Amino acid sequence: MSVNGITPSDLKTILHSKRANIYYLEKCRVQVNGGRVEYVTQEGKDSFYWNIPIANTTAVMLGMGTSVTQMAMREFARAGVMVGFCGTDGTPLYSANEVDIDVSWFCPQSEYRPTSYLQNWVSFWFDEQKRLQAAKQFQYIRLQQIEKYWLASKKQRDKSFHPDSQNLKNSLERARLAMESANDHTTLMLQEAQLTKSLYKLVSQTVGYGHFTRAKRGGGVDMANRFLDQGNYLAYGLAAVATWVTGIPHGLAVMHGKTRRGGLVFDIADLIKDALVMPQAFLAAMEGEDNQMFRQRCINAFQQADALDLMISSLQETAEGSALR
Repeated sequence: MSVNGITPSDLKTILHSKRANIYYLEKCRVQVNGGRVEYVTQEGKDSFYWNIPIANTTAVMLGMGTSVTQMAMREFARAGVMVGFCGTDGTPLYSANEVDIDVSWFCPQSEYRPTSYLQNWVSFWFDEQKRLQAAKQFQYIRLQQIEKYWLASKKQRDKSFHPDSQNLKNSLERARLAMESANDHTTLMLQEAQLTKSLYKLVSQTVGYGHFTRAKRGGGVDMANRFLDQGNYLAYGLAAVATWVTGIPHGLAVMHGKTRRGGLVFDIADLIKDALVMPQAFLAAMEGEDNQMFRQRCINAFQQADALDLMISSLQETAEGSALR
């Protein structure tokens, strides 16, 4: 049945992997007006209306002082848009569903998503060794993305970020060898943590940030920590979209599942967090950017790197490949 001459299928003509927009909104009302989804802001006695192109949007994060109407949620669901309620500047993310409270989304309800990826996924997921191999495959993709984008700046003559290429390659090779030899998930996660620590050190040295210690929940006044949290939550939004598109539940994680019910979102976000979010967080902190400027940095980086496309294809290939092993 069509509504205002638009059928639900018309709203899904743009593949999720090719959609351009992620929205973080605060102090506004999201509503439907004349068949379009808009957000309304107030400045004194004046109201300003801004259109949300839902057919080209992957996720909407609703921050402080926002409200959304039932009709707007209906249109988001029809267009396949993830919606999440969150704190100031996008962290933490709240919503009342079954996924972990820090990474949870209102997912569009559809009975016509593919089931083949889920069937392949569960065919290997209960085998711990196959699950470990899938986790390693995600980590190898992560290493490839880090090398690709951290060293791409030299090829593009971008003077803003020039890590020591040999130091980076050595760190990535050590991590790859250690991950290959890991015989359980605990060892693999330990190697992942060591890699991340070395990357923090390298990126802070590269931009001249000085001493850096990763702290959760924003790290107080430390802007790099605050930007890392904000950028990571944007990556979680893309990862939630990727799992929804492929129809694989968030709880069927291959690496983080023992500690977080929404672990698959973390697994998928890890594919691009270090490669794309980490450098931007430190660069934005050094340049004194505000939260909105940093979020735009991340969104631009995600678009240029086809981050959502990578997440979806990685899930699909892992589901198919692991099921055949």
